[in-house]
Amino acid sequence: MSAEPSQPVSLRASDADREAVVADLQEAAADGRIDLDELGERLEVALAARTHAELAPLTADLLPVMPPAQPLLVKGGIAGAVRAGVWRVPQQIRVYGGLGGAKIDFTQVQCRLRVVDIEVNGQTGGVEIVIPDGWVVETEQVDPDLAGLRNRTTAEKLPGTPLIRLTGTCGMGGVTVRHPKRGERRKLLRESR
Repeated sequence: MSAEPSQPVSLRASDADREAVVADLQEAAADGRIDLDELGERLEVALAARTHAELAPLTADLLPVMPPAQPLLVKGGIAGAVRAGVWRVPQQIRVYGGLGGAKIDFTQVQCRLRVVDIEVNGQTGGVEIVIPDGWVVETEQVDPDLAGLRNRTTAEKLPGTPLIRLTGTCGMGGVTVRHPKRGERRKLLRESR
């Protein structure tokens, strides 16, 4: 008598399982990982799924969403601080001018984020933020305090570029947001060759 191999039994999916897959699909569509037509197709299958085996392929090709990274902290201290060159841009940045000032330069970074939140505190040394052409900054949530905010950027946003959203206070040193100056542009051009 030969024993027949048994077929693996697929576990039944609960309402909570279906809802979790629906939430993952909606987030993938919001991030642009799938388009709205594909979202509709996958949602239809997800809502009708009876087993985990039917749900699994719907999100198998989607990367899991990573938890938010810790904010980048830039402190000017006594000597000052500069964040420039090629670096990874996190979603949140906190900048403190200290006595020596703090500068953040985005001109050589590749940033795929839609929004970068920067909390500034100009303190005594001030904060300077340099953004590439085509990036825009939102400054309505910044308290001008004593020294004020100087926004020397254009309001013309290029597609695919992030919005820099500033909050915080300018302190005694102030906060300046600008595009690269002529000399900085020449240096960037020389370095790109």
